[in-house]
Amino acid sequence: MSTSERKNLVHKLVTEGYIRSSEVQQAFLQVPRELFVPESLKSHAYADMPLEIGQGQTISAPHMVAIMCEALDVKPGQRILEIGAGSGYHAAVMSYLVGTKGHLYSVDRLPGLAKNAQENLAKAKITNVTVEEGDGSMGLPKYQPYDRIYVTCAAPSVPQPLLDQLQDGGKLLIPVGHMYCDLTLIEKKGNELRSFDYGECVFVPLIGKYGY
Repeated sequence: MSTSERKNLVHKLVTEGYIRSSEVQQAFLQVPRELFVPESLKSHAYADMPLEIGQGQTISAPHMVAIMCEALDVKPGQRILEIGAGSGYHAAVMSYLVGTKGHLYSVDRLPGLAKNAQENLAKAKITNVTVEEGDGSMGLPKYQPYDRIYVTCAAPSVPQPLLDQLQDGGKLLIPVGHMYCDLTLIEKKGNELRSFDYGECVFVPLIGKYGY
């Protein structure tokens, strides 16, 4: 798989306005997406489309990963929580945004996916991501508070544990709805929550105590 395909994808995402910052652009250029897709789909690794990764789950289309990265405005050194590890690709991109002094924690309810994500991240030589198995709708309280939290599956509403684990001044990005949902960004300022709509999207459902 040539790096030219990766560069072409990134150029497309920049041209179409999904990637707006040099930081996100560089993060996308660093991550070999072919390491995060099943062997049978490697030829489609740089197509801008979601791909099946098994157990009814998907790896998000690159443009959706870009939208979420830009919306969260991640800074070096931050502590990030990801709900839904998938194949590990989204976490890999985020890992370059937080840098060596930051860390990303990811939780997935499916043991097979969590293990696969760990293996994929290891193949990509990414060391600042920790993947655990668990009910993502409950967050991951032992590493709280988080500067940023993002959810890669659709929730019926915003789970209270995620708001509780969010740092004051932090941002939470979550698809709200059932499959066809609204990508919602929430900023936490003391006791105040400000919400912003980033448009319609399609995600698999969040399963768990605060999910479906």
